[in-house]
Amino acid sequence: MSSYTFPALTDAPRAEPGVVWTVASGDLRPSANVTCWPVQRQFEADLQRAVTALGHRVQRAHPVDEAAGHGFIASQRQGIEVFKSIPPDAPLIVAEAVWQYSHHVLAGLRTHRGPILVVANFSGEFPGLVGLLGLTASLTKAGVAHSILWSEAFTDDWAVAGLRTWLETGTLEHDQSHVRDLPALPDTDEVRLGRALAAQLIREKAIIGVFDEGCMGMYNAIIDDELLNPLGIYKERLSQSALVAEMAKVTDAEAQAVRDWLDAAGLTFHTGTDEATELTDAQLHSQFKMYVAALRISDDFGLDAVGIQYQQGLKDVVPASDLVEGLLNDVSRPPVRSRDGSRELYPGVALPHFNEVDEGVAVDSLVTNRIWTAMGLDPATTLHDIRWGEEYDGRFVWVMEISGSVPAAHNGGYDKSWSMRQPPMYFPLGGGTLSGVSKPGEIIWSRVFIADGVLHVDLGRGTAVELPAEETRRRLDATTPQWPIMHAVLHGVGRDQLMARHKANHLNVVYAPDAATADAALAAKAAMFAELGLQVHLCGEVSL
Repeated sequence: MSSYTFPALTDAPRAEPGVVWTVASGDLRPSANVTCWPVQRQFEADLQRAVTALGHRVQRAHPVDEAAGHGFIASQRQGIEVFKSIPPDAPLIVAEAVWQYSHHVLAGLRTHRGPILVVANFSGEFPGLVGLLGLTASLTKAGVAHSILWSEAFTDDWAVAGLRTWLETGTLEHDQSHVRDLPALPDTDEVRLGRALAAQLIREKAIIGVFDEGCMGMYNAIIDDELLNPLGIYKERLSQSALVAEMAKVTDAEAQAVRDWLDAAGLTFHTGTDEATELTDAQLHSQFKMYVAALRISDDFGLDAVGIQYQQGLKDVVPASDLVEGLLNDVSRPPVRSRDGSRELYPGVALPHFNEVDEGVAVDSLVTNRIWTAMGLDPATTLHDIRWGEEYDGRFVWVMEISGSVPAAHNGGYDKSWSMRQPPMYFPLGGGTLSGVSKPGEIIWSRVFIADGVLHVDLGRGTAVELPAEETRRRLDATTPQWPIMHAVLHGVGRDQLMARHKANHLNVVYAPDAATADAALAAKAAMFAELGLQVHLCGEVSL
């Protein structure tokens, strides 16, 4: 007889009628989890009250860790262990009032057979909406059926009705009538341009440099080579340790030259002397070395776009990469020469940077850069978190707020931009942002995402609007005041429609000088994406 050791398998726990299980995915950074826990705790209390009032009982799947100071699932391993206790067929709510790392719970959600609802509080204090959108985009990519819901405190009739529907049926649908598939395009110069640029990309190919793939649990932000390569886009996988090593080769004089250029351009640095809480000249000096190093490595590999992960790992050895990211995305930026000084690197052009190595943004930014350049427009592009928003003067104005940098062109120039220290709870070694208030103007917004195993893109129009200084200040103080902000009104897309449809935590934006040019550029962009083979969707009021 064999002496094999067979695993001891236990029966899965059974679901109880009327019991709804909950989990809370958190950050990987302990400081962020501790700081955000009071808001999460209040949100879960609001949710429990609403569920109980509808005749159900809430069972939290994991206790609060008093020693750690929070009640979040803080790692993939912890998430796998937590899901062992959850009945596979039970109704399950993932409750998020904060940014979360989707892979902490993705393994358990992939195999959960019961109905899944992802909920967030509609608040700017901490990025729960961003966390919800990142997780739901990851579930969409993974093919996991789920529903979503959001509310300030689950006291409004709309949210309570949605919660009741999900509890009774296991599903919840939202209005997505603003979305339509791309119709047949007219034979215009813009459409022909988009198609020609697509043919060029497929034939001549492009390389995106990825400094450590998979930032901050964003499974949705990774595009497999099998989907990427048919577009003519290939990855150069790079290590952030190589970036740090290259920084050590940059001279102090080269870093100072970057500072001198920015000072002359009018960028304001809000500096102090306390390394733990303030932006210092030493932190900036390190960032300027990273800027030079990033361009030299990009030149080494012939990159057409580059993405720096910027969070885990890198944050523990050097100041943040944000200032670098904003500079790269702008045509107007400090010049950098090759190591031997013989030539300028990427002279007179932007090198698209896709923040947080979001590869959906990489594809989008690369396409945008080529179209806008061919049309003689400013190609400065950036992503934003869909952070929050409120009504103002009769219309809903979104707070779009990326965690660190935008190209100065989006703020109206370096003299209208500033740099502040990144929050210590995220960045122990500091580093400056490239912040400002986005200038008013016409924008095109977009998102490349994966659903049903293929690439899609949503395209829409909007307007960046100017709000009174006191309202801007209020919105910054209600979110993260160190970060750049855009006041965005999306054309023909309501608050809940965007939340229901958008398949990413990020939204990509680019300016056009006027409405007619914006419509023409969007048509070229739609044509290029369609020619590349993406499934193109128009959102809201879009004129082709």
